[in-house]
Amino acid sequence: MAVKWVYDFAEGSRDMRDLLGGKGANVAEMTRILGPERVPAGFTITTEACVEYMRRDRTPPDDLAEQVDAALARLEEHAGKKLGDPGDPLLVSVRSGARESMPGMLDTVLNLGLNDESVEGLARATDNERFAWDSYRRFVQMFGNVVRGVPGERFEQAIKEAKRERGVKEDTELDADALRELTARFRELYEFPTEPREQLTQAINAVFDSWLGDRAVQYRRINRIPDEWGTAVSVQQMVFGNRGDTSGSGVAFSRDEVTGAPEPSGDFLPNAQGEDVVSGVRTPRDIAELRDWLPDAHAELMEILRTLELHYKDMQDTEFTIEDGRLYMLQTRNAKRPAQAAVRFAVDAVEEELLTRAEAIATIDPETLDALLHPTFDPQAEFDVLARGVAASPGAAKGRIVFTADAAVEADDDVILVRTFTEADDVAGFHAAKGILTSEGGKASHAALVARGMGRPAVTGAGALEIDEGAGEIHVDGRVLREGDMLAIDGTTGCITTDDVPLVEPEVDPNFDTVLRWSDELRTLGVRANADTPEDARKARDFGAEGIGLCRTEHMFFGEERQERMVRVILADSDDERRAALDELLPLQQGDFEGLFAAMDGRPVTIRLLDPPLHEFLPDRATVQAEVERARIECSDDLRDLERMLERVRELQEVNPMLGTRGVRLGILFPAIYEMQAVAICRAVRAVAGAKVEVMIPLVAYERELELVRELVLRVAEREGLHHGEDFLVGTMLELPRACFLADTIAEHADFFSFGTNDLTQTALGFSRDDIEARILARYIDVKILDRSPFETIDRPGVGQMVRMGAWLGRQGRADLKLGICGEHGGDPDSIAFFHESGLDYVSCSPYRVPIARVAAAQAAIASRGTS
Repeated sequence: MAVKWVYDFAEGSRDMRDLLGGKGANVAEMTRILGPERVPAGFTITTEACVEYMRRDRTPPDDLAEQVDAALARLEEHAGKKLGDPGDPLLVSVRSGARESMPGMLDTVLNLGLNDESVEGLARATDNERFAWDSYRRFVQMFGNVVRGVPGERFEQAIKEAKRERGVKEDTELDADALRELTARFRELYEFPTEPREQLTQAINAVFDSWLGDRAVQYRRINRIPDEWGTAVSVQQMVFGNRGDTSGSGVAFSRDEVTGAPEPSGDFLPNAQGEDVVSGVRTPRDIAELRDWLPDAHAELMEILRTLELHYKDMQDTEFTIEDGRLYMLQTRNAKRPAQAAVRFAVDAVEEELLTRAEAIATIDPETLDALLHPTFDPQAEFDVLARGVAASPGAAKGRIVFTADAAVEADDDVILVRTFTEADDVAGFHAAKGILTSEGGKASHAALVARGMGRPAVTGAGALEIDEGAGEIHVDGRVLREGDMLAIDGTTGCITTDDVPLVEPEVDPNFDTVLRWSDELRTLGVRANADTPEDARKARDFGAEGIGLCRTEHMFFGEERQERMVRVILADSDDERRAALDELLPLQQGDFEGLFAAMDGRPVTIRLLDPPLHEFLPDRATVQAEVERARIECSDDLRDLERMLERVRELQEVNPMLGTRGVRLGILFPAIYEMQAVAICRAVRAVAGAKVEVMIPLVAYERELELVRELVLRVAEREGLHHGEDFLVGTMLELPRACFLADTIAEHADFFSFGTNDLTQTALGFSRDDIEARILARYIDVKILDRSPFETIDRPGVGQMVRMGAWLGRQGRADLKLGICGEHGGDPDSIAFFHESGLDYVSCSPYRVPIARVAAAQAAIASRGTS
């Protein structure tokens, strides 16, 4: 049986998202909800056709053309018009639609079907010559840019020249003759196909090709969208917002897309097509002004937004066109929104009884919540406002001005990407920059949509700025700013300044607090924090951490005073000399632990004994060698000490120190160091009422290693008057494959396991984290070996299975074994879902990831209940 590549809108539904893409599925669903009179008819070419197109090296499936012809014939019969007919042509749009929204990343072609004959027919049929030539001009421009790759700047330059020649400022002021001449100029830029069916074929292939374009690939990398999905293509009968004074196009959200407040928001432009609104080339009007211009259309739109939100049970992002006063809906999708809007919607939706708490939590993208935890302008700061624009994406940022995405990517410090308007090719720059600023566009512009999706602060439509990207200059109010100058933006207020405004950490907003409370009620996975200082511990506790899952004690030995003492420990010639130096470190270490215990106020604190190789506390060999040579030349008094240090550095130097004398091996070779730490821990427990401590022994591969060091800790504890099980626990960090394979025997000597997934990933995959991310990762993703960094999201089939094996075997060896994870994966939502499925008791992550982990853990619990 032949594969069905094409579906009419009437055949689809939102349940067919994987096959029809988000746009195709939602247009089909919207047709069912609102009726065919409100949604222009059309058909969708499936994502499977795109996958086959890619598999066949950019060649369409053999029978796709036949199926498109049949669908086109049905559309022509429904419309009562023929594609490109010289008398009264049917025109169509050709739009992309991946299963996950990728705003601005894939291509669209509008007004397809026009040529030199059909444009005259359109002019006669509508009695509007200007409208016909405006549509033709737009089609030739968009076809040239999307299908033939002619740079958009060449078309925009021609438009500017045409306006200058006619003495007008706006595109809408160009008359039919000017548009006719402009279209002829555009056609000189490339070979334009005049046969409508050939236009359609080329446009469909171009949309498929856009899935493979650099900007789409970069966006998928950032947003973790698989390359294998492909995009669908929707072909839809055109309706025209550029038909005259009672026509227009716009974008409307069922709620405020920036704040989440329950008032609809959006942008529109009279006498314009949708591309004008989202491109940012023209600054649109606020949707509220539609009420004054076309009150009936405004009232219908508001009712439709309510209908769609009730149906989808989520905030909606729609595109609409008004043609001669009649409203048409072209698209709807669940709105991408910044964190503050996401939590506001979740809380309001529950209060309105639109969603249950679990359903509301499920609408939130946990990764976006990071934006609520980032700096804002200090409200007490005084600064001069340079200009104001549209508050497009909340949060504040400051940095050096850069004018290109490439410059943002190459920068090694904080930068603000400044553009007249942004294009899809700028996506990598968005990811690299701290904030985005444009002089054109509104809340629905490309810059606004992408910035909100990435959680980047953005100010758009700052019309007072004259941005000359070629010269690398901004002209505003008689001032000139150049690349590299300081700039600060506030995406919540739209404020722009050149002052170095202090940024302050935000307070949790009440809606976020509510979402976190609901998440805690729903989740079963505990959430702790990785923290090494009382300050970090207090921050973690403020963010809701239920304990410290990892305190890295090595960080406590750095600093001039402490490192000097640590060097004496390492250089000691005898045990007595080493113990004397350790005795000086003991009260400092005890004070560190007391601070942590006090900050956590009775919550458990997992302290990892010293892990890194000793040479890390010494100067590097080349530096010491140079100092020795200097001392020899100068015959200085420190020569003997320097030679001794050089000798010790040579002794401790290892070919592969990360797999050398570190972790438990250090404690076995230099037990006095671990003994000092155990004493400090025990005395700190006695000093702080209610302190709960878990002593973690790192890098264990053999059960005997753990047994030896555990006995050391127990001896010290008994000597200090603490009782095992009551006052403290002893466990280990599983970060080597062998430990996972033999977890049952290791568990016999452990009260808990904590999976150190950073090192477990390195040792399981044979990857050095720094090296692979700098040199190998990009290529591995390009050739489909990896789809994302295994250090960012757990490698489920490999490293993940080791975690599962270690957890299962561990509990075979000890049924009440506590299980946690303390690598960076503990703050990654996708990894958290895996750890929930694997039966772990808690995750531990950086303090600022704790709220994200709380929500992600709740979503994991909700998902598991839904599938059980």
